[in-house]
Amino acid sequence: MDLLSHHLYSSPKVYLRELLQNAVDAITARRAEEPDAPARVRLFASGGQLRVEDSGVGLTEADVHNLLATIGRSSKRADGLQEARSDFLGQFGIGLLACFVVAERIRVVSRSARTPGSPPVEWTARDDGSYTVRTLPHEERPEPGTTVHLVARAGAGEWLTEQRVLQLARDFGSLLPYDVRVGDEAVTDLPAPWDRAYPSPANRRVALARHCHELFGFTPLDSIELDVPLAGIRGVAYVLPAAVSPAQRASHRVHLKGMLLTERAEQLLPDWAFFVRCVLDTDSLRPTASRESLYEDETLAAVREALGERIRAWLTGLAAGDPERLAAFLAVHHLGVKSLARHDKEMLRTMLPWLPFETTDGRLSLEEFAQRHPVVHFTRTVEEYRQVAPIASAQGVGVINGGYTYDSELVEALPSVRPGTVVAELDADTVTAHLDAVDPAEELALSGFLAAARAKLDPLGCDVVLRAFHPLSVPALHLDDRAARHEQARAEEEAQADDLWAGILGSLRGSAPRARLVLNHFNPLIRRISSLNDPELIGTASESLYGQALLMAQRPLRPADSALLNRAFIGLLEWATHGESAHGESAQGEDGH
Repeated sequence: MDLLSHHLYSSPKVYLRELLQNAVDAITARRAEEPDAPARVRLFASGGQLRVEDSGVGLTEADVHNLLATIGRSSKRADGLQEARSDFLGQFGIGLLACFVVAERIRVVSRSARTPGSPPVEWTARDDGSYTVRTLPHEERPEPGTTVHLVARAGAGEWLTEQRVLQLARDFGSLLPYDVRVGDEAVTDLPAPWDRAYPSPANRRVALARHCHELFGFTPLDSIELDVPLAGIRGVAYVLPAAVSPAQRASHRVHLKGMLLTERAEQLLPDWAFFVRCVLDTDSLRPTASRESLYEDETLAAVREALGERIRAWLTGLAAGDPERLAAFLAVHHLGVKSLARHDKEMLRTMLPWLPFETTDGRLSLEEFAQRHPVVHFTRTVEEYRQVAPIASAQGVGVINGGYTYDSELVEALPSVRPGTVVAELDADTVTAHLDAVDPAEELALSGFLAAARAKLDPLGCDVVLRAFHPLSVPALHLDDRAARHEQARAEEEAQADDLWAGILGSLRGSAPRARLVLNHFNPLIRRISSLNDPELIGTASESLYGQALLMAQRPLRPADSALLNRAFIGLLEWATHGESAHGESAQGEDGH
């Protein structure tokens, strides 16, 4: 009893769901034999006690001994009812014991509808595992059905107050097919909001938006019908009004034959559909033993695929007939659609004119960008894009930032849905090849300057090259690729490792090209620095240009890079103040003369 009532269920509130479930199943069992039998459930709460009455099939004394007093047995497995089990909410026969989470004593008074002459029977159980069974006079229960009495345990009285019982009953049982009331208050509210008739589509949208706000606490961007007759599913998916992380597990509300099964169903939709929250009713999905989640089986997999298809069809319909609503949706949830499109060529083809990407031409769709550029260049990381975007744009080379989630995969898939499109990854070599070479005679004249700059940056694993490019305002460009960064990280780790680890890292040494600091020969500052004759000052200036190029590319700085920036800054200050001091002394000498 302790295991079942305290450890199987996640919250004490499930006790009321189990009571409702047993009452509804009892009515279903009676109506299988008496279609015109009454179908009502009444709950009365006061003074730390709860009474639940139903007009269901009831129990005989033998049923009580076999079913209530034996863990795991269920009337839903009894002879003559096996064919009707698919109509029952419960399948495990242990639900009544959940009441011990809030009650110290359970008293059940029942009279069987199958055996009209049998007397009422009473089963009383305590939370210590003891129970008694006795028959009662006929007048104690003149009509078939069952009444369950609960007496609250110490500290659990709040769960049996009328207000709490009404709130839980409406939460769990608002879609139940029978007349359920707490006192005089109706619990059921049928038909479900998605099954009701509305005067117009606009009225329907407003009503569903109100329902979503009451249920989930947000006003949706849109609502999507979820109608899968073969799986016995009816419901609605609400589109979130704000972006969420793809890693965030979405929680959906699932009703099983009208009874709320769970409000935290995570595996109901495909992973890419993280931008919606669902509420639905089903009669085909299988619950776990605690009836608080869904059992992962072939049926759930098929339902997941069918619901994903409904959401996919909604997206396609927006693209075909309502571009304004689609644009509003994509402004918030483009990441979810990109996640779907990378696995679905038809969806990628449909969304090509709509999905936004960061490019050197601004935010464009792949279709617009491909129309403008014969070769679709892209980078795989945001850092690489920031390195090359300003320069590539000035050279007339269009680049897409593929560093965001799914973007590089979609760009690479572009030729499969747009035949003839050429896609190429833009690396440091490609960028350098698009930059104009400097006249050999001019480069030869600056060989001393370049040699001093290379000597200064060589310990950092960086070469220095001279090119002429636009825009003129960029004095230097830092270019590397993933292989160069990997080799640089390996070399740094090798320098700090012990002999054994250094030997292992040394054996992994690669031949990747080193990073490059590309100096812009068009830039006036570079021209002035290249005319200097002081090797030490050239070295300090080279370190400053290197640090500024790293900052411009928004690259994370290593400790060595930070030390270099500090050293270069102080060196330039010393040079400037030394020059000012020398100038002041010279002026003093002239005045004295």
